Amino acid sequence: MGGAVVDDSPPGVKAPDGGWGWAVLIGGFVITGFSYAFPKAVSVFFKELIREFGVGYSDTAWISSILLAMLYGTGPLCSVLVNRFGCRPVMMVGGFFASLGMILASFATSIIHIYLCTGVITGLGLALNFQPSLIMLNRYFNEKRPLANGLAAAGSPVALCCLSPLGQVLQYHYGWRGGFLILGGLLLNCCACAALMRPLVPPKKSQDVELSDPTVVEEKKPLPKKKLLDFSVFRDRGFLIYTVAASVMVLGLFVPPVFVVNYAKGLGYEDTKSALLLTILGFVDMFARPTCGLIAGLKWVRPRCVYFFGFAIIFNGVTDLIGSQANDYLGLVVFCIFFGMSYGMVGALQFEVLMAIVGTEKFSSAIGLVLLMEAIAVLVGPPGAGRLLDATHQYMHVFLLAGCEVTLAAFIISLGNFFCIKKKPQDPGAKLEMAMSATERDGLNPGRQEDEQGEEELKGRNGEVGTEKAENVVMGEENGKIEEEESTSI
Repeated sequence: MGGAVVDDSPPGVKAPDGGWGWAVLIGGFVITGFSYAFPKAVSVFFKELIREFGVGYSDTAWISSILLAMLYGTGPLCSVLVNRFGCRPVMMVGGFFASLGMILASFATSIIHIYLCTGVITGLGLALNFQPSLIMLNRYFNEKRPLANGLAAAGSPVALCCLSPLGQVLQYHYGWRGGFLILGGLLLNCCACAALMRPLVPPKKSQDVELSDPTVVEEKKPLPKKKLLDFSVFRDRGFLIYTVAASVMVLGLFVPPVFVVNYAKGLGYEDTKSALLLTILGFVDMFARPTCGLIAGLKWVRPRCVYFFGFAIIFNGVTDLIGSQANDYLGLVVFCIFFGMSYGMVGALQFEVLMAIVGTEKFSSAIGLVLLMEAIAVLVGPPGAGRLLDATHQYMHVFLLAGCEVTLAAFIISLGNFFCIKKKPQDPGAKLEMAMSATERDGLNPGRQEDEQGEEELKGRNGEVGTEKAENVVMGEENGKIEEEESTSI
C-alpha cells in the first residue's frame, strides 16, 4: 500500500502520439469545457436565485468565485490523489462529485446551501477531472503534444457557447431547480470521459522477453515509491520563473471577459448587443487555440515555445491597454476580436510550456502547485479590479490595470528565461524541446544498452571464432598441398 502511481506510465513506454490518445484527447476536450465554462454558465441562474432567496448580486457571484477557487486551489490535493491512486479512479470520483453537487443544490433552501453544494462539491469534482485529464494528455502525446493541448483547450470556448444558451433554455422551461438537476445529470459525462483515460502499459513483446529471461527477472529491482507531492520542482529555476509569471498574469487575464459586457452597457448599449461581445470573443477563441497549438508544434517554434508564450502574453496585455481607449461599440468589437486571439494563444500554450519545463515525471506535482498559486491570484484579481471601478467609476482604469499586470508577466517569463535559463551549461540530456525527463530518455527501452553491449560482445566472439576456423581451414589446405607435393616428388 505504498505511494506508487497506479497508472503512471512505465519508463519503458513511449508516448504513442495517436491511437487511443485521440480518445484521451476527446475526453480532455469535454473535461476542459466543463471545468472552465461551467462557472460562467451558472451565472445564467443568478437572477432567479436573487429573487428566490432575497440576496444581492454580490452574494450570488460568490458561487462562481468558489467554483474557480476550488478548481485552482485544490491543485496539490489532486496531485496527491493522482500520484497515489492514478488518473482514472480520481476522475471517476470527481465526475460523481461534480454531478452530486448540482443535484443536491437543486433542493437548496438557502444561498449557503448552494455555496456548499455547487461551489464546494461541484468545484472539487471538476478539479478532480481537470488536472488528471491534462496529465493523461501529457502521457499520450509527445511529438504532437502542442497540437493536442490546443485542441483540448478549445473545449472551453466551445462549451461556453453551448452551456450558456442551454442554461437559459433550462431556466425558461424548468426553473433554476430543474436546470440544476439536468445540469447535474449532464456532468455525469465526466465519468464517461474518465473511462477513456486508459493507463499506458509496456508492449506485450517486451514483457514476454523480460519474463522469459531469468537473469532479467533476478536483476530487476523494485521501482522506488513516487512522492505524493514532489516539492523538488521548486529547485528548477524555469519552474520558479513560470510560477511567478503565471501568478502575475492571472491577476489581469480574467478581468476583461468579466467587465467587457458592463463596459458596453456603460457606454449606453442595450443588454443583447452588449452580451454579443462575449459571443464574438468566444468564437475567435475557439479557432485561436488549435491554430496556436499547430504553430507551436513546428520544428523551429517548439524549442522556443517559452518565448512564443511570452509573445502571447504581451499580445494580450497590449490588447487590454489599447482596448481601454475604446469609446464606441465598434472599438469594443475590435478589442474582443484581438483579445479572443491572444486569450486563445495563452490558453493553448500555458500548460504546454509547463510540460516542457518540468517533464512528464514531475508534471503531476508541478501543475498542482502552480494552480494553487494561481488560485490566490484568481481570488484577488477580479475583486481588486471591482474595487478600482468603484473608486474611479471608469472602466478604462480597470482595463489599464489588467493590461499592465499581464504585460509585466510577459517580461518576467521572457527576460527570466533569457537571462537565468539560457546561461545554464548546455546539457544535451536536459533539453526541453521534447519535454522528456532524463529518466524517460534513458528508460525508453530498458536494458537496451545492455542488450546492445551483449550483441557486440557476441559478434566479437563469433568473429574471433570465425577467424580461427578460417585460419585452420587455410592451414589445412596448405598442409594438404605440401603433402601432395612431397608424394609427387617421391
